[in-house]
Amino acid sequence: MTLSTHQLLRAYRRMREIREFEERLQVENTSGEIPGFLHLYTGQEAIAVGVCEHLSDIDYIASTHRGHGHCIAKGCDLNGMMAEIYGKETGLCRGKGGSMHIADLERGMLGANAIVGGGPPLAVGAALSARTLGTGGIAVSFTGDGGSNQGLVFEAMNMAVVLQLPVVFVFENNGYGEATGHDYAVGSGDIAGRAAGFGLPAVKIDGADFFAVHEAMGVAAERARSGQGPSVIEAVAMRWRGHYEGDAMLYRAEGEVAELRANKDPLQRFLQRVAEQVAGDDIAAIDREVAAAIDEAVERARAANPPAVDQLLTDVYVSY
Repeated sequence: MTLSTHQLLRAYRRMREIREFEERLQVENTSGEIPGFLHLYTGQEAIAVGVCEHLSDIDYIASTHRGHGHCIAKGCDLNGMMAEIYGKETGLCRGKGGSMHIADLERGMLGANAIVGGGPPLAVGAALSARTLGTGGIAVSFTGDGGSNQGLVFEAMNMAVVLQLPVVFVFENNGYGEATGHDYAVGSGDIAGRAAGFGLPAVKIDGADFFAVHEAMGVAAERARSGQGPSVIEAVAMRWRGHYEGDAMLYRAEGEVAELRANKDPLQRFLQRVAEQVAGDDIAAIDREVAAAIDEAVERARAANPPAVDQLLTDVYVSY
C-alpha cells in the first residue's frame, strides 16, 4: 500500500507522541506525583499506530494495562490523558480511572484494562453492536502475549468466528508476560498459529516495522468491513521498559534493551524507509511540536485540581 507524504507525517507524529509521552512519564514518575502503577509502551509504537491509522471514531478498540500508546494512536487528547494519569479532574475520566483504566468513548477507546485478557470480549461485543446497528464500524482488541493464554480470549475468538463478526484480534508479543518469557509460557510457541485453529486467518509480523503492521491491518480491516469476519495479527516487538515502572528487569539478558534501542527502534526504522519521501525539516518540526505539547500537558496536569470529595463516586458505578 502506497502512503502519501501527509499520511506518513501523520503516522510519524503519532509514534513520536507515544514515544515522548512515555519517556516523559518515566521521568515524571520519579517525582511521586503520579498515583498508581505505570506500564509504558516504549518500543511498541509501530503496532498501535499501524493498526489505528486504519480506524476512525466509529471504530472501537479495547486496550490493556499498557494502554497509553493505544489511546494516543486512536486520537485521544494528550492533555486529558496526562491529567487522567495524574489523577486530576480535567482527565479523560475525571481523574478516577488513571493509567490502567483510561478511556474515551467519543474516540472509540473502550478503555485500558487491568484484567489480563479482558479486551477481546469487549471488542466482540462492540463488533456485534456495530453490525447490529449498521454503523459500518469494526472493533479491535489489543492483547499481550501473556493475555493470549487466557481462556476468555479463546472464547472471544471462537464466538467471533461463529458469528462472523467485524473484529480484529491484535496480539502484541513483547517477549514477556510480566517476568515470564513468551517462549516458555505459550505452549505452542506460536500465538498466531494457535489462533488459526479457531478458524480465522492469522499472521505473524514484525511489530517494530510500521509498514508491516499497516499492511497486515489493512487486509484485516478490509476483511472485517466487507463482512468476511474476524482476523488475528500477532505483532512481535519487544518492550524497552519493565513490566511496570520500578521493575528491575532481572529476567532480561544483559545488553538486551541496548540492542533493541540500537537496532529495533520503530521510529528510526520508519525514518530510514521514508527518507526519500519525507523532508527532514518536516520531521524536525514535528519533533519540536510534540515535545512542546508534552511539556504543556504535564504543566496543565500539575496545575489542575483533583476530583472534589463529593464527586469521588460519580461516574464510577452505574445504576440501572
